[in-house]
Amino acid sequence: MILLALLLSLAARADTKIHLWHQMMYSQRQALAELAARFEAEHPGAKVVLTYRETEELRSSFQAAALGGSGPELIYGPSDQVGPLATMGLISPLEADLPAAELSDFDPAAQVRFRDHLFALGDGVGNHLMLLYNRKLLPNPPATTDELIRVGQELTHDGQYGIAWNFTEPFFFVPWIAGFGGKFFTDAGGPDLNTPAVRNAFAFLRDLRDKYKIMPKESDYETANALFKEGKAAMLVNGDWSWGDYKTAKVDFGIAPLPMVSSTGLWPSPLVGTKAYSINANARGEKRLLALAALRFFTSAQAQTYFAEKISALPSRLSVRASPAVKADPLLAASTPILARGTPMPVVPEIRAVWDALRAPYQSVLGGSLTPAAAAAQSQERALAQIQAMNEVIQPGLQAVFVKALMALAGLAGIYLVFRAGRRVIYGLMGKDRVAYIFLLPGLLTIFAVILFPFLYNVAISLSNFSLQTFRDWSIVGFQHYGAVLADPTVYAVLGKTLIWTSVNVFFHVTIGVILALLLDQALPARPLFRILLIIPWAVPQYITALSWRAMFHQEYGPINLALERFFHMAPVQWLSRPWEAFSACILTNVWLGFPFMMVVALGGLQAIPRDLYEAARVDGANAWQRFRVITFPLLMPVMFPAAVLGAVWTFNNLNVIWLVSNGGEPADQTHILVSYVYKAAFSQYRYGYGAALSLLIFLGLSAVTIFSVRRAKAHEAVY
Repeated sequence: MILLALLLSLAARADTKIHLWHQMMYSQRQALAELAARFEAEHPGAKVVLTYRETEELRSSFQAAALGGSGPELIYGPSDQVGPLATMGLISPLEADLPAAELSDFDPAAQVRFRDHLFALGDGVGNHLMLLYNRKLLPNPPATTDELIRVGQELTHDGQYGIAWNFTEPFFFVPWIAGFGGKFFTDAGGPDLNTPAVRNAFAFLRDLRDKYKIMPKESDYETANALFKEGKAAMLVNGDWSWGDYKTAKVDFGIAPLPMVSSTGLWPSPLVGTKAYSINANARGEKRLLALAALRFFTSAQAQTYFAEKISALPSRLSVRASPAVKADPLLAASTPILARGTPMPVVPEIRAVWDALRAPYQSVLGGSLTPAAAAAQSQERALAQIQAMNEVIQPGLQAVFVKALMALAGLAGIYLVFRAGRRVIYGLMGKDRVAYIFLLPGLLTIFAVILFPFLYNVAISLSNFSLQTFRDWSIVGFQHYGAVLADPTVYAVLGKTLIWTSVNVFFHVTIGVILALLLDQALPARPLFRILLIIPWAVPQYITALSWRAMFHQEYGPINLALERFFHMAPVQWLSRPWEAFSACILTNVWLGFPFMMVVALGGLQAIPRDLYEAARVDGANAWQRFRVITFPLLMPVMFPAAVLGAVWTFNNLNVIWLVSNGGEPADQTHILVSYVYKAAFSQYRYGYGAALSLLIFLGLSAVTIFSVRRAKAHEAVY
C-alpha cells in the first residue's frame, strides 16, 4: 500500500510538471527563470522545468523525442523551425485554444502561421540583425558601406578590429543580398541564389576581410561576441537577442541599421521574425491545459513588460508596446526603423534546405576555393537538389510487397526464436534457478528495449519512405535508399576521409599509449602522479575537451598558433577555415582524447608479463630493443589487438569531436566522416530513410571487420 501511494504521488507530481526547452541567451534565461517562478506561485503544485539547448540541438532533439511520443510540452525557438515541425505533425495548432479576440492584441508578425493554422505565438517581434557600435570607440555609426570601410580601416590597429560578426553563417550574410538588389528566397517559396546580387554580396564580404582587412580572419559567434565585449571590435553585426548580454557586461553601445550599399543605394534587409512558443502534439489532457496556461503566461502583458524592462525586448503585444516604459527605451526606439527595412522570415520547410545549401559555397568563397560566381551557381544547384530530396515521397510498388513478405518471414522466425528463449526463461523461473532468472530478466528486457528494438526500427526506416512529408504516415517501399547510398559519390569521398580518420587516430592512440605505458612501467619518481595526469584527457567529458581545443585552434587568438609563431616563427595556420587543416585539427583533438585508454590497456598487459623472462633475456645479453621485440611485443599483442579493434570502432563512429571541433563539418562540409554525414542527412536535410540505410551499411561493415578481427585475435592467442 505504501508503494502504491508513493507511485500515485509521483504520477500526480508528473502531471503538474511541464518541461520547456528554449534557446535564450544567458541574460534572457535569468528573466525566464524568474517568470517561471511567478507562474509556479500562481499555479500551486505546478513545476516548470527549463532546459537550454542550442538552436540546432533544440530542433533535432525535439524531433527525436516527439517522434518517440515524449519530449517537452513547450518549446521556444525561432519561427523558421515551425514549418518543418508542423509538417511532421510534432506541434499542435493553437487557433482553437486562442480565439481571434485574444490574439487581436498581438502583432501579426508574432502569430506564426503555416498552411492556415496558428502553430506558435511569440512574446516579441524582431529577432533581426543590426549594426551595434561601441560609443567609446565610435560616437556615430557609418551610414554607407564606403563609410563603413573607411571608419573600419581607421579603427583596425593593434589587435583591434573595425567590425566583427559571425560571418560564416548564412543568416548573417542574407541581409546583404537585398542591399545589392536581390532576394535569396522568392515570394513563390523557392531559392533565388544564382544572381548578380548574391555574387556581389559574396565578393563584398570577402573583400571586407581580405582586401580591406577590417574584420578578423576567423570569427564565429562567440569570438565576435567576446571581441565586442572586450572593446576589441568597434562594431558588431548581431541581433536584438544580444542586447541584454551587452547590458550585463556594461558595454556602452548603440544600434543602427546595417549600412546602405554605396554602389546600389539600397539598404540591407535583415530577416524579421519572432521567437515563439509551441505546444508538443504529444501533450494531451491535463498536460496540454497546463502547457497552454504557461504559454499564455509567458506571452502575457505582465511577462512581456518584464522582458522589455530587463533586456529591451520589443513586445509582441500592441498594448505593451504602447506603454510609456517601452516607448522611452532608446534601444527599442532605434530598432523600429530597422524593423521597417526588414524582410519577413519564411517559415516553410524549404528554408532549411536553402540555409544548408548556402553555407558550404559561402564558406568556400571565404576560404578562397570558390569564386563568387561559382559559389552562387553552386548554392542554387544545391538548394534545388536538397529541396527535391527533402520533399521526395517514394510510393510503394512491387518491391514493397516483396520486402513486406521478407519482413513477415523474418518476423515469424524471430517470434519462434523468442518463444523458444522465453520458454526456457519461464521454465527457469519455475525451476530451482528461479533467483538467477529473476535477476537476468531485467537485463534481457533492457537489451531488447535499448539495443534490439532501436536496431529493428532503424532497419524498418531504411526500407521505408520515412521523410519530412511522411513523418507520421510512412510505409515500407523497398531498397531504394540503399541504392541511393551506393550510387552517391559523396558517400565514397566521405568514406575515404573516415578511413584516414580512423587509421591515423588508432595508430597514434596505440603508439603513444604503448610508449607511455612502457615509461610508466619503469621505476619512475612520482609515478602515481604521472598516471593521474595522463588519464585526464580520457576523464574529462568530450564535449568540454572538443570545445576547448576548438578555441585553441583559433587562427589569431588560439594558443597553438601563438606558440607556433613565438617558438618556430611560423605564420598563423588557418586551422578552422581550410578543409585539411580543419580535418587535422579534429585528428589532433581525438588523438589527445584517445591515447589514455590505450595506455591503461597496455600498462595492464605489461604488468601481466612475467619479469623472469626479462631477467633471462638480460642474462643472455639481449639489449632493450631485443627484449621489446622478442618478449614485450609478442606478449602484448593479444591485449592490444582487441583494444585497437575496439578503438577503431569507437573512432569510426566518433561524432562528438568532428561535430564540435569543426562546427558541424565546416568549412564547406569538408570535414565530415560517415557518422556526421548520416546525422546531417537525417536531422538537417530530413532524409531519414537515406540516413537509416547508410547507418545500417556502416553497422554491417564494422560488424564484418570486428568478426574478422576477433578471429585474428584468437589466432594471436593460439600463437602466443
